[in-house]
Amino acid sequence: MKITPKFIDQPIILNKLDKHMPSLLIGAGGLYGIYDSAKNSKGRGQKLFKNAIVISSTIAASLIGTRGLKIGNKKIIKGLMERVSLEEIQKNQSKAVDEYLKNNNILDKNILDVLKTAREKALSYKQIRILLEKLPKNNSRQKLFDVILPENKNLNSKEILSEVKRLSLLGLIPIIGGVAGGIIADKSTHTNTRKSTANKVKEGIYQYLANIFLCNVGAGSALFLFEKLENAKKIKPLTPMKKLAVIFGGISVTGIIGGSYIANIISKKVINPLFGEKSDKKGIYSERKPELADIALHSDDIATAGILSGFKWIEPALPFLYFISGYRAGIGYRNNTKE
Repeated sequence: MKITPKFIDQPIILNKLDKHMPSLLIGAGGLYGIYDSAKNSKGRGQKLFKNAIVISSTIAASLIGTRGLKIGNKKIIKGLMERVSLEEIQKNQSKAVDEYLKNNNILDKNILDVLKTAREKALSYKQIRILLEKLPKNNSRQKLFDVILPENKNLNSKEILSEVKRLSLLGLIPIIGGVAGGIIADKSTHTNTRKSTANKVKEGIYQYLANIFLCNVGAGSALFLFEKLENAKKIKPLTPMKKLAVIFGGISVTGIIGGSYIANIISKKVINPLFGEKSDKKGIYSERKPELADIALHSDDIATAGILSGFKWIEPALPFLYFISGYRAGIGYRNNTKE
């Protein structure tokens, strides 16, 4: 039995990742903003100021979307990511250990030491191996592992649909935050024009459709199809890695190939007329063509694939992965214009 997935997916490890994500996100965002501003020889101060607004609004929107907003003891906005306090996790693990020891006569000192650690701390690779190899295989062991070393969850079609909706909303929120921050930054520096606002809206649509929503739809559709084949006994149940491959197939067909095309169609046929721009440039990619950086942005699809495959450790990193999409929307990135 592989130990690494069990080690990473321990509730206490996930709690630590979640706890450190805001500082990592703010630090990385700040460094990226300084780097991007330093590339401009002219108007560097203004660029830094505008970047600060865009990055701050993107990060704030992302953190509020994932964690919610609480003022005093009142919850104003509920976060889209399930969060459990360390105290609650320790309480649940201590209860599970007590229940296990009550129903099983364990005399091995090594096992007892590991279970003592499991009450309040994450287990090491060596400690996990001890439990996997030495604990008798029975219902009590499974109940204990469900709490301290949970298995990857095999999502059904209803849960897949729910996750696709949740992940798509998680990706949309930082993009909205980025676009809003970009418009505020332009107005604050008196550089706002209809074209600059239109570019932000178009890039937001591009990022959301090409890099997030349609990729999620493709992933969910592929899983849904294979679940039907499993239920009909046409194929064997998928292992997590095979499920990952199926999801990437769905992402590639629906998102990577079709997303940029649809986003450009909407920009040319809907957004340009809405903002009084003429769509006289020929070719669907005349304004925004896919580029190498867009492929890199599909790292969030790896996260989506991992979550739909049941790998819990990826979820705390989602705000970090969605940040660049929000930032690019906020600056109205276009790669086929002189600006």
